[in-house]
Amino acid sequence: MTTSRGTAAGGRPDGGAAGSRRRLELAGLARPSAAAKAFTRRALADWAWDAGAPGVDDEVAEDVVLVVAELVANAVVHAGGPLAMVLDASGSRLRIEVSDGSDEPPAPRRHQRAAQPGGHGLLIVERATDRWGADRRERAKTVWAEVDVARLCAGRSPGPSPSGGPERGA
Repeated sequence: MTTSRGTAAGGRPDGGAAGSRRRLELAGLARPSAAAKAFTRRALADWAWDAGAPGVDDEVAEDVVLVVAELVANAVVHAGGPLAMVLDASGSRLRIEVSDGSDEPPAPRRHQRAAQPGGHGLLIVERATDRWGADRRERAKTVWAEVDVARLCAGRSPGPSPSGGPERGA
């Protein structure tokens, strides 16, 4: 993981648009989804955005973890496995990025059958986030999703921002 940009003295993000950025290498991990979910829960707790934190919508906080699991699982099933995950927090949004080694764009299935397993991941991502998409690069892509902080922290006064210690190495 890299050091966050916008980190003020004392290791706390400055609360501006720069926020905090954390990166987890997933390539080669035996259980990348479990690692990504635990990493996300730690980051949300450090930023006081976890379920149970004052002013946080618990369902939205849990949806963030679910979205992470879905994006990583999609990389495992459809792209040969995830390479890395980034959580990028600002005063206005939390962005989740999962990179993999395939340049094939994600293709949501529009006609899922509720009783059938599989094929629901991107529909879950679409419904649980405010925006999502993919950025293609040569022989790779990053699938991203964003959750607005106003929705995540619906019970807080205006202007919530991540707070927490400095980033840790992965």
